[in-house]
Amino acid sequence: MSDFQTTLAKPASYRGIGLHLGKDTTITFKPAPADTGIVFVRVDVPERPRIRAFLENVRQVEEQSRRTTLGCDYYEVHTVEHVLSALYGLEIDNCIIEIDSDEPPEPSDGSVRSYLKVLEEAGVVELEKPCKVITIDRPVNVEAFGATLTAVPYDGLKVSFTIDFDHPVLGTQYLSLDITPETFRDEIAPARTFCLYEDVKQLQEKDLIKGGTLDNAVVVSDDGIMNDTPLRFPDEFVRHKILDLLGDLSLLGARLKGHIISAKSGHASNIELVRAIYRTCRKSGTDLLTDGKWDVTDIMSLLPHRYPFLLVDRILEVEPDKRIVGLKNVSINEAFFQGHFPGRPIMPGVLVIEAMGQVGGLMLFNSVDDPSEWLVYFTGLDKVRFRNPVWPGDQLIFELEMVQRRGPMCKMKGVARVDGKVAAEAMLMAMLVKKK
Repeated sequence: MSDFQTTLAKPASYRGIGLHLGKDTTITFKPAPADTGIVFVRVDVPERPRIRAFLENVRQVEEQSRRTTLGCDYYEVHTVEHVLSALYGLEIDNCIIEIDSDEPPEPSDGSVRSYLKVLEEAGVVELEKPCKVITIDRPVNVEAFGATLTAVPYDGLKVSFTIDFDHPVLGTQYLSLDITPETFRDEIAPARTFCLYEDVKQLQEKDLIKGGTLDNAVVVSDDGIMNDTPLRFPDEFVRHKILDLLGDLSLLGARLKGHIISAKSGHASNIELVRAIYRTCRKSGTDLLTDGKWDVTDIMSLLPHRYPFLLVDRILEVEPDKRIVGLKNVSINEAFFQGHFPGRPIMPGVLVIEAMGQVGGLMLFNSVDDPSEWLVYFTGLDKVRFRNPVWPGDQLIFELEMVQRRGPMCKMKGVARVDGKVAAEAMLMAMLVKKK
């Protein structure tokens, strides 16, 4: 494992038909700066929405056990597991994925070898920033959707997977493998997606597998394999399940160090394991973002705010339940400068306080097990003072300290500064509220 983050050396594209939705789609992998992560960009719609491959963007969809879907606002990208697995297997940490449909193309042979080919031809380069690593330091157990998954400490990434089908051809298969770019390329990437023949009609009735053929999937009947080509491995089925699992593990937004033991898991149960790892690492004090320095994609995974009301660009420091420091770059392009005031642009004081509150809210999110289940409501303001105006081109630095915390209620002292001079200060009262 490289100690530094990676990205592609140049763009690379692949075109094909989506497995479930059956659309002709082109996907383009592009280099991205450090801490970008994996981000899908829907170029088929004018808004060009960005959907980060991260746990908080996982959508609950019908037949979730058969595919993983990501979404942001009104936009989704379906069946992302194979694309994510290819990137994760090659340890590519940062990539912009432009896609002109709502589902990536399924490689023509049903494996991810085609993705690996275009990615390796583009080349992988290191960036000047340490990679993000989540280390399993205690057992994590999940039982969900008829599956059992366990993560235990291990020096590296290892997967041990068991499938057990009540089927004369599939039966029981087991494989345990250390995952490196080399083993992924040789042992996992060639394994094709598979489907029981008895499930084909049911999936078609649900308007799925529109792009499925005997060329891009292994179809299994009670009598054997229906494809003209033989299996690539005697245990090809369990190898493909490992491929899917790796794609789902990538939704942690970091490389994983640990041993994953799975019995009969699918996408829905894989996601539950990812959630459990996320919660466990937060409880143990592990920062799943960037060692206390969060970029805007990290912030958007926690805060519900979006343009034009997202007023935090970066978190510089955070100590859960104690202190947080964030910044806001004030640009003349801010929407509020159109009316406040023409010919004399000045940032409204109420928005300075709003930005201060958003930074404080992030400190509260960092103290709970699963931020996606909570909202922060501000219940009061006190001792608000505006000391100096904020102009276009200024950089606001917000520092908030926890004054008092009682259950879901808290009081914070906030100060906003520009070039060391106080622009505003206030006492903020807030509470955590569980989403309904």
